[in-house]
Amino acid sequence: MMFLPVRHNYFLCSGPVLVPLLTLSQRKYIFEHKGTQRIMVINNCSMNDDAAYSVAAGDEKCTTELFVKELPVKIVKGIEPVKTTVNERIELECEVSEEGAQVKWMKNGVEVPTGVRSRYRVKCEGTKHFLVIDDASRDDTGTYSIMATGGTSEAKIQVDLKPLKIYQDLQDMTVMLGQPIKLHCEIYPGNVPGRWYRNGQLIQPNDRLNIIHRNKVHRLEIEACSLHDSGDYTFVPEGYSQSLSAKIHIIDPPRVHLESLNFPDNTVTIVAGNKLRLEIPISGEPAPRVVWMKGERVILESGNRVRAETHGDQTSLTIEVTEREDSGNYKIVLQNEAGEATASVKIKVVDIPDAPDAPLVPVVGGDWCSMTWEPPKYDGGSPILGYFVERKKKQSSRWMRLNFDLIKETSFEPKKMIEGVPYEVRIFAVNAIGVSKPSEPSKAFTPLAVTSEPTMLVVDDVTDTTVTVKWRPPETIGAAGLDGYLVEYCIEGGARASNQTKAPNGLCDNGQMGVDTNSPEDPVPHSDNWIVSNTELTEKTKYTITGLTPGTKILVRVKAINAAGASSPRTIQHSILVKEVIEPPKIRVPRHLKQTYTRRVGEVVNLVVPFMGKPRPKVTWLKDGKPIEPSHVSIRNTDCDSIIFIRKAERSHSGKYDMKVQVENHEDTAVIDIQIIDLPGPPQCVTIEDVWGENVALVWTPPKDNGNAPITGYTIQKADKKTMEWYTCFEHYHRTCIAITELVVGNEYFFRVFSENMCGLSQEATQSKKSALIVKEGMQLKKPDYNDHDFKEAPKFTQPLINTFAIAGYNATLNCSVRANPRPKVIWMKNKITIIDDPRYRMFSNQGVCTLEIRKPSPYDGGLYTCKAINDLGEAQVDCKLEIKVQTQEL
Repeated sequence: MMFLPVRHNYFLCSGPVLVPLLTLSQRKYIFEHKGTQRIMVINNCSMNDDAAYSVAAGDEKCTTELFVKELPVKIVKGIEPVKTTVNERIELECEVSEEGAQVKWMKNGVEVPTGVRSRYRVKCEGTKHFLVIDDASRDDTGTYSIMATGGTSEAKIQVDLKPLKIYQDLQDMTVMLGQPIKLHCEIYPGNVPGRWYRNGQLIQPNDRLNIIHRNKVHRLEIEACSLHDSGDYTFVPEGYSQSLSAKIHIIDPPRVHLESLNFPDNTVTIVAGNKLRLEIPISGEPAPRVVWMKGERVILESGNRVRAETHGDQTSLTIEVTEREDSGNYKIVLQNEAGEATASVKIKVVDIPDAPDAPLVPVVGGDWCSMTWEPPKYDGGSPILGYFVERKKKQSSRWMRLNFDLIKETSFEPKKMIEGVPYEVRIFAVNAIGVSKPSEPSKAFTPLAVTSEPTMLVVDDVTDTTVTVKWRPPETIGAAGLDGYLVEYCIEGGARASNQTKAPNGLCDNGQMGVDTNSPEDPVPHSDNWIVSNTELTEKTKYTITGLTPGTKILVRVKAINAAGASSPRTIQHSILVKEVIEPPKIRVPRHLKQTYTRRVGEVVNLVVPFMGKPRPKVTWLKDGKPIEPSHVSIRNTDCDSIIFIRKAERSHSGKYDMKVQVENHEDTAVIDIQIIDLPGPPQCVTIEDVWGENVALVWTPPKDNGNAPITGYTIQKADKKTMEWYTCFEHYHRTCIAITELVVGNEYFFRVFSENMCGLSQEATQSKKSALIVKEGMQLKKPDYNDHDFKEAPKFTQPLINTFAIAGYNATLNCSVRANPRPKVIWMKNKITIIDDPRYRMFSNQGVCTLEIRKPSPYDGGLYTCKAINDLGEAQVDCKLEIKVQTQEL
């Protein structure tokens, strides 16, 4: 493989010449023989000679490749930088080492286009190459370079703008609204375009606005100006930082636009008391100064009730609460630099009638009244059309209108009022303008009615001298309320007398003053002498009549009293014998006392045991069959309960307390078990049974004193003989023997044990008398021989199936437990048929618990279910019945 420049090249090959490639007459290839060498010479080597060459000698052949490379073209004279202005001609020149060499012109690293329509022209004169730009612009600024095969050359071209000259600047203008606007300026150079701006916003030409550019002249023309055309105008020549500015000020004479009010004769009618806001459009540029006047008085913007305001293109007159004095002509004066305008508006204020005088209520009934009134003194300038009537409860602030149609007359009868409730009424007068203010309320009046009689009067208790009755409130009480109850009684067979009985408030039983009458509700045809039992009204619905003679018979009645008087009485239908009734005793032991009541030593014991019985039962207490010492246990008895109180409980207070409640020959008993517990004593003896390796076996005996409570566990501690610091090995340990492991070899240990019950650990511990020395390696432990236990067992169900029921549509489960070794095979059957691969059933067996789950059962899934367990030693089975219930929906 050979790389040769374009010069004379030699090709050498050993051996005899076989076939010459070319003849000598062609003079391109010359062959020479020098001994055993064969030489081929190629004259004027060109790119076409780039090929593979071979030579043959007999049967042998050799081949080589020839690669031809062109000589690089070098740049003899590079291009030079250029600085010029726009519209000038630029010519870049470069000289290379060979004529006709191929070069590339680049701008900023991008090849320069040299087509027909390109701004760039390229020409070549011998070894010189030229790049020409006829009309330069600022876009031509950049770095230009020429590339040849043997090197590159680059230079910068800077194209700047020509200095800007202003021959005529923009002029400020003041223009009347609707007139044309012409802005004019002249600049050099003349072929520079520019942009127009108004208040910083770019202006685009349209049908009304025209932008003109002719040589050095730039014009902006607006046919008919509007207020939006006012502002700061700026002309910015393209490419220059300088700009030309001018202000356009547009003025317009002020005008008042009353035609937008749509009021006849520019007259505004308003009802007194309402808010008036009169808004009138105005125009004018600059914004005119607005003055409102009524007569010679100027209305200010800072007024409270009456004020004038101007915002933008609108002026307004505001009267917060109009009055009759606000009627009249109002003048509007507008002024600005373009002129002055005036206008006037008439305001007419009409009013509602004055309020009538307070109405009179001459007649009041049970649920109605009669009322009259006089017309108002001033009708508001319009005839009275009618009246509205309202009423309210005296204690309320809410008025209710009684009529929706106007009342033409000056009288009215309100109805459907609640008895016993104070009312007030008032009047409104109405004219074409509106409704007047309400009149003063009338004097309060109250419709009154007595309540209905009390209900469900029954005897609650009877003793040798008292009778207790109870009842329910009346069904109808009324708005007058209920002040209380009056209880009366009479002795059966007593002297006849008038049935007029005065209540504590001075009213008789029928609610009238001093009138003799028989109540139709009284079950006694001719009433006996009724005696008032309570001198003051009782608000309770239970009352005890006292001071009665034993063995007499009485009748009792109750009346409900309110402001209207007494209601009809409610009387017990049968006479009552004044003699105490025997009620057998009954002890109601609280739920927490039905089991052993446990307290710790030193705590307070306070037990309340309720009971029933009449007359007052006799209560006796025994402890373990013996009377209770009052100095040890305090017992207090009442009519309905007995209390055992121990201020500081001791263990001697533990025992069974027998309670007996006796009424004459009747009695009832109950037993309450009280257990007072304390901390236990320490274990009796702690013995080290054996020591092997790192282990010690301990044995101890339970304590003599368990604290009156079962021993729940033990706490075992160890201590190194050197330090005698105790560390806990086990807590809550239940057995009386233990093996302590992981002891340190070479140490000697003592052990102690605490007893524990529900109160806690014993105050003292029992320590082992001897110590255990953990010896080092070398000792061997003799393991005793044990016989392996045979754990094989035939199936046996420890928990059978239970008859049950399930709700249709809800999953049901059947559970049982079986014990067997080896593990048994469990089979489920329904009605003696084995359940196999049924997707409605799922069978589980875990740790001997067998479960059958029935998915969403239907009534057809009910029946007899069997669980059978089978292993090599035998089999067992259990049965149960399953009933499926269907839920019924109530309509």
